[in-house]
Amino acid sequence: MNLLVVGGGGREHTIIKKLKENPSVETIYALPGNGGIAQDAVCVPEISAKDIPAIVDFAKSHTIDFAVVAPDDPLALGCVDWLHEAGIPCFGPDAKAARIEASKVFSKNLMKKYGIPTAAYEVFDDPAKALEYLKGASFPIVIKADGLALGKGVLIPQSFAEAETAVKTIMEDKAFGDSGNEIVIEEFLTGPEVSVLAFTDGTAIRPMVSSMDHKRAGDNDTGLNTGGMGTIAPNPCYTKAVADVCMETIFLPTLAAMRAEGCPFKGCLYFGLMITPKGPKVIEYNCRFGDPETQVVLPLLKTDLLTVMQAVEDETLADLEVEWSDGAAACVILASGGYPSHYEKGFCLTLPETTPANVTIYHAGDKLDGEGRLVTSGGRVLGITATAPTLKEALADAYAAAETVGFEGKYMRHDIGRRALAAMEEL
Repeated sequence: MNLLVVGGGGREHTIIKKLKENPSVETIYALPGNGGIAQDAVCVPEISAKDIPAIVDFAKSHTIDFAVVAPDDPLALGCVDWLHEAGIPCFGPDAKAARIEASKVFSKNLMKKYGIPTAAYEVFDDPAKALEYLKGASFPIVIKADGLALGKGVLIPQSFAEAETAVKTIMEDKAFGDSGNEIVIEEFLTGPEVSVLAFTDGTAIRPMVSSMDHKRAGDNDTGLNTGGMGTIAPNPCYTKAVADVCMETIFLPTLAAMRAEGCPFKGCLYFGLMITPKGPKVIEYNCRFGDPETQVVLPLLKTDLLTVMQAVEDETLADLEVEWSDGAAACVILASGGYPSHYEKGFCLTLPETTPANVTIYHAGDKLDGEGRLVTSGGRVLGITATAPTLKEALADAYAAAETVGFEGKYMRHDIGRRALAAMEEL
């Protein structure tokens, strides 16, 4: 089989490595891919993940048997719709279903209409009205850009002055472009956060192993929000009792709501949850695999990934048992110094000749230069993932491997998994 994976980050590298385990896979094309992905797939760097017509033309001319659209932008732009129209089987939601992430207003209104637990909120398209509302609000409070913003469109002001700045940044300065034409202002929830990715064919659902992301740039959850500086799985806060509540009050009702709205969701649905004193609530939905959650979840998948994805496409997921490995996984992100603000690019990477069998290096932000050398090209450069019987062992192995990688300005958090280990001691 010839496969196509749209995207070029650490998430896509993880997906590609997992798809390669299927013996029927001959060639995997990555559009655009990156320097490290080129070790595992044929990269086509001249085709952007947002160039939908070029992606479809490539798929047709290269006899693609199955495609995976991984990032949010091409999903929101209708890449799956276009591929289906061309007769190419595909994993991922269509554009109507992708609104569950592409529009915070859509998703919040969906939850309100169908009684899915989430934070109380208001929607504004006028900065002046938003500020008037905020004058009577209690802080901290959460302000979200309506549209896609690379995981950075959420601000948490601690005071009215900070909220005023946040509204200006999003709605007037257009820090996130047109994604800030509308904003959602919602109550600040407290409790441990959990990420649960789930395979779904629109009706059946198979949740993946839970995970815990680390969004802030600095140790002890300080600094700016990033796309994620590391992850662990499973999340100790996500007990079986909590999982059962989520299935009945969030997961199944969300799928039913999407069907009722005429936009059934097929693909990977990401539930960003908070376990509040009043029970689990939805912080956000994503319409795709999370990054870097994928880097700890898929290594624990025992069932063949392509088989699962085909069952989603064929709407036969109910007939498939999806199995997971015991143990734990940890991912430490190696970032460019200065990320998520200004950072330099083009530094050569030094990688170990071999890594332990339980360690994988996922390439996120690098490319091959004119001399064939791997150089940095993004904020998050590599994801170092280790699997082990215990989380403590996985973290130790991931950090040990991270020390064997070098590039100028290399930056990482040193406390990935600390909250999870503390939570395990409390259980």
